[in-house]
Amino acid sequence: MRCSILLLALVTIVSSTAAQTASTEHRPLNVLFIAVDDLRPELGCYGAAHAPTPNIDHLAAEGIAFRNHFVQVPTCGASRYALLTGRSPANSRAMGNGALYNGKTALSAKELPGAQTLPELFRRNGYHTTLIGKISHTADGRVYGYDGKGDGRAELPHAWDDFATPFGDWKRGWGIFFAYANGKHREDGQGHRDLMEFVVEEDEDLPDGLMAQTAVQKLQALKSVDKPFFMGLGFFKPHLPFVAPREDWEAVAKLELPPPPHPDKPDSPYWHPSGEFFGYDFPFEVERPMSAEQVDRCRRAYLACVRYTDRQIGKVLDALDETGLAESTVVVLWGDHGWSLGDSYLWGKHAPFERAVRSPLILRAPGIGKHGVTSDALVETIDLFPTLMDLCGPFENRETTFPLDGLSLRPILDSPNSEVREAALSYWRDAVSVRTKEHRLVWSRNRGLPGAELYDASTDFDPVKNLAQDLPEVVERLREFVPVSHR
Repeated sequence: MRCSILLLALVTIVSSTAAQTASTEHRPLNVLFIAVDDLRPELGCYGAAHAPTPNIDHLAAEGIAFRNHFVQVPTCGASRYALLTGRSPANSRAMGNGALYNGKTALSAKELPGAQTLPELFRRNGYHTTLIGKISHTADGRVYGYDGKGDGRAELPHAWDDFATPFGDWKRGWGIFFAYANGKHREDGQGHRDLMEFVVEEDEDLPDGLMAQTAVQKLQALKSVDKPFFMGLGFFKPHLPFVAPREDWEAVAKLELPPPPHPDKPDSPYWHPSGEFFGYDFPFEVERPMSAEQVDRCRRAYLACVRYTDRQIGKVLDALDETGLAESTVVVLWGDHGWSLGDSYLWGKHAPFERAVRSPLILRAPGIGKHGVTSDALVETIDLFPTLMDLCGPFENRETTFPLDGLSLRPILDSPNSEVREAALSYWRDAVSVRTKEHRLVWSRNRGLPGAELYDASTDFDPVKNLAQDLPEVVERLREFVPVSHR
């Protein structure tokens, strides 16, 4: 009898273990989606040896870095609209920062038959969805203006189970986004508009440190939750103003930093005077154009903020490892657009040029594809929606309100030399910017052929010399990629 009981117990244990293994094997992968505002691909893993980004570099060493990733629109709100809806501006017409909640492109407050956004689709398929920071356009996922006015409704209806953005000493909404030390911020009515500030001692003395801390706490709690999760974690820095702890400024002060490769103003109607940047108060008597010393100081201030954000990302990735969740979590690091640091005498985004529309994209998927590789394939932000569906599915509910315009990057994960598209398209005002491996065409539907701009790889696609008149056949070939509605 005792042998029978022991045998029965052994069978029960084996069966239970097998069931747990099967459950683990078939449980969908989690998603940690990290968005970084204004992050240009000046990172160690993108070939910038001076960049203070060891944690982002480590993530790339365990996944795949896409060297030719391009956003749909070089401004925060519209770029994130494309990411979250999976739609091209050619179809959505979403081009402004308030596209998610204003005008004809605004998302419906009603729950529709199909999911309107990426996190909503995951939530419909049983995921616990958590928002920390800036994933959509607003700083915490609720609709408030820069001045704090608004009804606070969800910017992405039916997308998030958990609004977890910490506010610390700053008020709800944009106070945490434009933060200075001690609860001060650009929009508090007190005239705070310093371009840079590096005075605090602790990471948690600023919002990005608080967000990393919250993300770590959430991951520790989620490890024991019996359902997959989708966490959107959106860091603010290096967006203006340039604010970070003192240690980050002291660290970048020692770097050997190259000057902008092409600092001269280009002959293009899409050049702009960098109004957002020059609207801040500088710690020196600013010259126009700035001196080499002033340019260097501003570039270091940007990199100090990058270093700060990189350290926060490292804390979150360490928490993934320590909780054991790294083995079941897809990690995406995405920059919402690029940023010019004196290149082409520009400071900021808001242009159809290479520096504004190219941004980092790094993806680590456990057990899927090759790791520690780079891809030169042309990819777009709208490709992330179908890619994450492929990696985390199969989903019972795949219906979206509108058809997805992107392409899954799964083939590139399996074979980094693969390609999914011949050209990557970006949009700015009346221009469509077409990027192939060899050229970038900036085409205006209002100016037509006489106003076309064509740049090549010899100057890293910067607007140094317009080759449109010299290579009309290339212009015509790239123009075929422009949607008919924009020709």
